[in-house]
Amino acid sequence: MAENGEEKLLAVARHIARTLGHNDDTMADDILQIFSNFDGRFSREKMTDDDPRPCAPLEHSLKSLHRQISQYVASDNPIWADSADSSAFLDSVDELISTIKDWSPMAGDKSINACLARADDLLQQSMFRLEDDFRSLMERGGDSFELCDSTTANLSFDDDDDDGNEDDSDDSDSNQIPVAQPVNDYDIIIDALPSVTVNDLNEIAKRMVSAGFGKECSHVYSSCRREFLEESMSRLGLQKLSIEEVQKMPWQEVEEQIDRWVKATNVALRILFPSERRLCDRVFFGFSSAADLSFMEVCRGSTIQLLNFADAIAIGSRSPERLFKVLDVFETLRDLMPEFEAVFSDQYCLLLRNEAVTIWKRLGEAIRGIFMELENLIRRDPAKAAVPGGGLHPITRYVMNYLRAACRSTQTLEQVFEKGSSSSLSVQMAWIMELLESNLEVKSKIYRDPALCSVFMMNNGRYIVQKVNDNELGSLLGDDWIRKHNAKVRQYHSNYQRSSWNKVFGVLKIDNIPSAPSGAAGARSLKEKLKLFYSYFDETCKTQSSWVVFDEKLREELKIAITKLLLPAYGNFIVKFQNSPDICKHPERLIKYTVEDVEVRIDELFQGTGASAGGKK
Repeated sequence: MAENGEEKLLAVARHIARTLGHNDDTMADDILQIFSNFDGRFSREKMTDDDPRPCAPLEHSLKSLHRQISQYVASDNPIWADSADSSAFLDSVDELISTIKDWSPMAGDKSINACLARADDLLQQSMFRLEDDFRSLMERGGDSFELCDSTTANLSFDDDDDDGNEDDSDDSDSNQIPVAQPVNDYDIIIDALPSVTVNDLNEIAKRMVSAGFGKECSHVYSSCRREFLEESMSRLGLQKLSIEEVQKMPWQEVEEQIDRWVKATNVALRILFPSERRLCDRVFFGFSSAADLSFMEVCRGSTIQLLNFADAIAIGSRSPERLFKVLDVFETLRDLMPEFEAVFSDQYCLLLRNEAVTIWKRLGEAIRGIFMELENLIRRDPAKAAVPGGGLHPITRYVMNYLRAACRSTQTLEQVFEKGSSSSLSVQMAWIMELLESNLEVKSKIYRDPALCSVFMMNNGRYIVQKVNDNELGSLLGDDWIRKHNAKVRQYHSNYQRSSWNKVFGVLKIDNIPSAPSGAAGARSLKEKLKLFYSYFDETCKTQSSWVVFDEKLREELKIAITKLLLPAYGNFIVKFQNSPDICKHPERLIKYTVEDVEVRIDELFQGTGASAGGKK
């Protein structure tokens, strides 16, 4: 190569001498003398050339380069199997690129231009061979490289990874693709190619980019690495699904796909894509534009696959039960947005970055839409059949458990409503509670018995307050809201007692009867009151024994309140009845219940067991 360089230098000097002194031999001789005095290599013997053509030195150089390069271009053996061959080939390519660059300013000469055309043809042959070798190194490097123990197993999310290691080791070599085993630890970079191979690839990339074949080099690199990345994504369990296919899937299957998507997206953004970014930067070191373009081409397909799935979730059904999985997707994109910004930071990836942000915002819109659909669900819930025994209505249980579960993601929901809504999350929750209460009030009107209407509202009101207490939902609604609704439950209690037991209690009033009534009229009045009491009492107990009070504490409070109201009055009435001389000789025969019997009957109230009015959950 040193000989070729000197020949090229002499050829250039001869060309300059001829050009400047082509009309004056004396000037040409003076120029040759100046070159000779400057450097001994420019002696008159060396500078004198029998071939007067300007292109002669270039032809001489090209013949030498063609002889050196053609043996490698035509060879069927891998050049990079021998480091000496690869170095010699690259030196020849460097010489060819430099020769073309040096002689290009003289392309106005027809003979030189013709030589340069042949040089370009030789360069193109060289590039084709480099491209083939680049591809071969990429493929062989990935197949032969042995990763360290922490990154050899297939990407998987199975909990029993250790149990499957032995089976994995039996796989045929043809199926082995080097991927990582990240599940919990994302602080991993995969070196998918050996350092020696990366260095060789960088040497080839330098020549191809310098020769103007950077896009071809990037294309070969991208096609090889894209296959690796897509295989890695597949091993994460992620299927290639179009938006339409996702929307047609049963929701249960979509939920499974979301779980896999969340894990795959974390692995991709935290491990696979950064690893590809690092590899691109190493292979195309010194050529940032080529590195950026190659990285975008490698990761674009997998990134679009991930984003399309998220978009399918965002534009899908607003059914309330989908909220929690949509939140998973939203939170995943939100948490990985710094990784998106860091990994896809160059100009070629701008569209991918923007698309990720757009879909993330669209998921926020979907979450707000789901809450609107929940509101519509409450409004549309029909007031047709009454819940047996005045128990919990299914809509109450559904909405309260739903809101409690939703409030486990309070911070996320606050972010969603603050950025895309005119109201805060607390206002949204209060509005839903108001809709629920209004709906329950309409439903309570189905009951003809005012007491049962109060029991229904008391049951549902108590359940609501219990579900709000001591959790994020209560924090959002506030202490004042809780106090207000506890007062409502107490009012329902009072309404129940007034509409149900005041009638029974009123029969026992003896304010207008003398303390020791005498005469047939007084005795008859006492007998009628006692008989009427038993009628009312039996009827009320029989009716309310099938009613439901789901909360044990509330049930006991009601029974205690009834007992305190009724037992003293009944006991006092019985004493006066027994002490009346005109009742009969054996007044105990007219007394159906003792005070203890009345208490037992009261204790048997609210024993309803209707399925739809069942216990608290």
